[in-house]
Amino acid sequence: MTFKKGEKKPNQGKRGPNKVTAELKDMILGALDKAGGLDYLADRAADPRTASAFLTLVGKTLPLTVKGPGANGEHTFQKIVVEIVKAEK
Repeated sequence: MTFKKGEKKPNQGKRGPNKVTAELKDMILGALDKAGGLDYLADRAADPRTASAFLTLVGKTLPLTVKGPGANGEHTFQKIVVEIVKAEK
């Protein structure tokens, strides 16, 4: 089912889409753009004084559930072994 912008979705409540949240998101993205965008975020991540705040932001923007590539969304893992061999003379 696809929805158009502003259209009420199931289980959304009586009031419809939250316009304040959308406006706030637009303001935050605008402020980030004026501050330098990706370069600004990279600087915050590298600065030890602001790295924890940056990681908090990352944690809040990641999806709660990450689906894997498996048939039922499961994750697959591969074991990589690195063997260091001393060269003989």
